[in-house]
Amino acid sequence: MPHPVITPADLSGRVVLVTGAARGQGRAHCEAFAAAGCDVIALDLCRDIETVPYPMADSADLEATAEAVRALGRRCITGEVDVRDMPGMREAVDAAVAELGGLDFVIANAGVSPQPTATWERTEEEWDATLDINLKGTWVTTTVAIPHILSTGRGGALVLISSMVALRGGAFTASYATSKWGVRGLAKALAGELGFSGVRCNSIHPGNVRTPMIENPSMIAMMSGGKGTTLEDTAETFSGMNQMPQPWVEPEAIASMALYLCSDAGAGITGASIPVDLGGSEKFGL
Repeated sequence: MPHPVITPADLSGRVVLVTGAARGQGRAHCEAFAAAGCDVIALDLCRDIETVPYPMADSADLEATAEAVRALGRRCITGEVDVRDMPGMREAVDAAVAELGGLDFVIANAGVSPQPTATWERTEEEWDATLDINLKGTWVTTTVAIPHILSTGRGGALVLISSMVALRGGAFTASYATSKWGVRGLAKALAGELGFSGVRCNSIHPGNVRTPMIENPSMIAMMSGGKGTTLEDTAETFSGMNQMPQPWVEPEAIASMALYLCSDAGAGITGASIPVDLGGSEKFGL
């Protein structure tokens, strides 16, 4: 029998749910799992959020994700839904699961990062939106998905996307850091609650990933001291945050870890908080 460590993940016949699926890390997750044989439920809000200082994905982005999955020979059901909306999420997931015939994996990826600022200068509106999307939205996603995974009786896995700031803290990112620490705690709680069923739950803690969350004018201005216009202008600053010399990781690196955790290769891992951050959380330890 092939050893899972040296055998590419084969998840044929399985189904994965990905939130924040329209672009960036979300699209990378959808493509990685489709390449491994999964059908995909791809959900995204597809509209801008007032408290977020960069443009969000749109309907065309979500359709591009679906086309990428279908190009790999897998089915993809999309939905434009807010992860904060429990009834809307339940309706979208229930309908997609009914069409695809089950659910095995969840990648709770949807999240936002607000403008960096001092904690005491944040607005209540921004605090509420960030916590609701990043933390409540992850809880809503797992709440509507877990009964479907349990009903298959064949195990499964959840991967909650947190952040390296939930391993080391994050000055001037209080709402984001707080929400991501909460996601880490939720993953550990779910690992304990689901262990009886063979369902695993882990959190991944990305460092700086090249997505619109860092590749936007607000972040470029902050990280370049107002002198840069492209993400490349911030490379030296970002590199200084890491143990490794690269400034950031690509979304595929996060997707590869999620795939590992959901595959047989990760069968012994649950309740773990796994950094994919070029050593950033170790360099700036608590």
